Amino acid sequence: MTDDVATGGFAERLGARPEAAEDGSARISFEVTEEHLNPAGTLHGGVLATLVDTAMGLAVRTTTDDGEVPATSQLTVTYLRPGKPGPLQVTARLRTRGEHLTVCEADVEQDGKELVHAVATFALLQR
Repeated sequence: MTDDVATGGFAERLGARPEAAEDGSARISFEVTEEHLNPAGTLHGGVLATLVDTAMGLAVRTTTDDGEVPATSQLTVTYLRPGKPGPLQVTARLRTRGEHLTVCEADVEQDGKELVHAVATFALLQR
């Protein structure tokens, strides 16, 4: 991981820890604790949505110029199985980068099983 890899703001306060971000990909680790669980006792879907959005944003930023700011314009999260307390990993990668829009994918794994698959479109805004 390079020193300048950061999730910043909300995701960082939530506990997301960036491990790598380069060449259109990113990886985040996260430790699920009791505070991240929903009333059913499984990992809250909003936490998972935040994690995939954050990882994909990191991946997109590895391909942008100083004047470009990626903004999520669409996020589709498919929940495959419930998460539980313990470590998990989020990986993200660019699928297509256009002049104004970029499409990314992300996966969340815990204990070798996929919890989530997500796809997002990012608008590339000019500062």
